[in-house]
Amino acid sequence: MGGFLRWIALLGLCAAQGALAQGWPSKPVKIIVPFTPGSGTDIIARTVTEKLSPQLGQPIVIENRPGAGGTIGGAIVAKSEPDGYTLFVHSSSYTVTPSTYKDLPYDTLRDLTGVMPLGLLPNVLVMAPSKGIRSVKELVAAAKAKPGALNSASVGVGSATHLNAERFRLGAGIDTVNIPFKGSPEALTEIVTGRVDYYFCPVNAVLPLLKDGKLVALAVGSSKRSQALPDLPTTLEAGVPNSDYNFWVGMFAPAKTPKETINRLYRETAKALHSGDVREKMARLGAEPMEYSPEAFNAYIRDEIASNAALVKAAGIKIE
Repeated sequence: MGGFLRWIALLGLCAAQGALAQGWPSKPVKIIVPFTPGSGTDIIARTVTEKLSPQLGQPIVIENRPGAGGTIGGAIVAKSEPDGYTLFVHSSSYTVTPSTYKDLPYDTLRDLTGVMPLGLLPNVLVMAPSKGIRSVKELVAAAKAKPGALNSASVGVGSATHLNAERFRLGAGIDTVNIPFKGSPEALTEIVTGRVDYYFCPVNAVLPLLKDGKLVALAVGSSKRSQALPDLPTTLEAGVPNSDYNFWVGMFAPAKTPKETINRLYRETAKALHSGDVREKMARLGAEPMEYSPEAFNAYIRDEIASNAALVKAAGIKIE
């Protein structure tokens, strides 16, 4: 009899969750972005939600909570109610923090779940024209001539921009120094002035600066060429083995969010991404499609956490 009652209770709980999910959303949705306004992750989040909001029939509010490699924002979402009203848009550095933070305030795999990637945003290796370096070969030669003299910018230790630089440093066999900044705008200011030597920056942020001649692009840091800069070689093509790093942006939710809500959010987000105006805006940003279901995205995340752990160990990356 007790088992029967538990079964009835379980059915009631499932029915209640289904009804709740069907009514979602009935109020504004908040999306936490753990980077500064104007960063690649922030711009992609705003581009997609501009279309997603009218589809859902509710306002979507972006809240920027930068700092600590995205873990401040991640902790907020992980500890929020799993009702679909607090979401998370993060970059591929999400899969790095389990290896770089000893006391992570949440479990990356247990407390949060992937909804879908919003796009692949290739990093571009850029320098100031005043440096007089015009190719990857010249940069590597300069770094080897003066070990430890050159430096690279990133948006924080363990960030996607840092990981890309470390992959490049290890592949090229050079000794350079990482200088972390709060966000891409601050890092780019130092690169343009020449106070910092080079930067693997998301393509959307550098396109205007390349057009104006304020920066020189040497290569793309991802596994394949960028559609926005099709004539620019990858660092692999430029002769640096094992130097590729794919910078993606994705959407997450608290792990116990009802599956019906996750599935609807996935369908509506995919619909927004496939709309003509969003595709056009994403193309202008240099963002490229990366279509995974929630299940496939979570599997990808698990694999990347393992591969990044190996990279972090090889590069000796530590969060002080």
